[in-house]
Amino acid sequence: MSNFVFIIDANKRPLTPIHPGFARRLFKQKKAAIYRKFPFTLILKESRSDLTVPDLQLKIDPGSRVTGFAILNGAKVIWAAELTHRGQAIKNALLSRSQLRRVRRNRHTRYRQPRFLNRTCPQGWLAPSLQHRVETTLTWVNKLIKFAPTNSITQELVRFDLQQLAHPEISGIEYQQGTLLGYEVREYLLEVWERKCAYCGIKNVPLQVEHIHPKAKGGSNRISNLCLACDTCNNNKGTQDIKQFLAKKPDVLKRIQAQRKRPLKDATAVNSTRWTLLNRLKETGLPVATGSGGRTKFNRTRLQLPKSHWLDAACVGKVEELNVLTSQPLLIKAMGHGTRQMCGTDKFGFPIRHKSRKQIHFCFQTGDIVSATVTAGKKIGCYTGRVLCRASGSFDIATTTGRVAGISHKYCRAIHKKDGYSYGF
Repeated sequence: MSNFVFIIDANKRPLTPIHPGFARRLFKQKKAAIYRKFPFTLILKESRSDLTVPDLQLKIDPGSRVTGFAILNGAKVIWAAELTHRGQAIKNALLSRSQLRRVRRNRHTRYRQPRFLNRTCPQGWLAPSLQHRVETTLTWVNKLIKFAPTNSITQELVRFDLQQLAHPEISGIEYQQGTLLGYEVREYLLEVWERKCAYCGIKNVPLQVEHIHPKAKGGSNRISNLCLACDTCNNNKGTQDIKQFLAKKPDVLKRIQAQRKRPLKDATAVNSTRWTLLNRLKETGLPVATGSGGRTKFNRTRLQLPKSHWLDAACVGKVEELNVLTSQPLLIKAMGHGTRQMCGTDKFGFPIRHKSRKQIHFCFQTGDIVSATVTAGKKIGCYTGRVLCRASGSFDIATTTGRVAGISHKYCRAIHKKDGYSYGF
């Protein structure tokens, strides 16, 4: 079942989201019109100030790559979404820029010298790739508050203990013991090893924390020496050295040795942005509550729900029971607003083309979501996706199955204007 439909009255007052079937009935009876495609919102043709609107709860599960959203009406999960960030793309763009500038300086041509210690970062400064996670999350929080009568926000305030993850043996006593002891280590391993056995790749079975270099032969409890294994592989390996155990599987051995050295950047990103996001959420004026990562996992396990970002969001905080009325969350991917660079360069930084200042062609702009029904030519069919505009009028459309080139602007119809995101289900 898909998400419930947001609905606002003629005065743009948010009302309780309605069932998709009821939304279709209102639309067919011409009592409502489409106000926005993503997230799908209807606007009534009359004011309904007499309606009593129940308060909804917005829950957020912030992640380094994907953030989950869930809107609850009491114990009912009526709307959900997953937002994919573009932090790595921002990091790569900044790295490319710094490399090009370094190369230009080394050519001994007319170019400014590098600045040194003449700037200071303000208090609370975050790297652009981290600040992006906070800003995109807040953008969608403000959108959802605008279309749904929300009275509270709950954020998962998880903290990964990097010292404990990297050097668990340094502590003289086991601190903070309780029912959630060891959650951070196991949850991090589940993310790193993609919730499957490191040796055979099986999924959806109970997984055990396994020492790559056996502890009986001097292996440590460091996170780089831990992986996940199914019961069969764990018993078969026993106290063997991994090179001996995987002697006939060199590809698996190479993959495990490379994957165990992955840095803790995802955990660091969550740690760096969690308090900034919390303080910015408080600026919305709504009461903001927090929940630990351990409680989220405990709630999801107790309610026997599968692992996903939007279900994790629904399980944040104090949860007695859940009635999940949706199974098709809105998939949102941050794409950015393009670049202001006027001079295109090759991979060495040399100029090869000049870009036009004009961005709108035939009433379309790159990034708009369009629907094209081609009735003649070699590309007859219906296509929906983000459009790449050209001054010639020959557009490209990025669909879910791939890019379709050479679609005339005459066949295109805009269904959602550019907002920096792409959408799917």
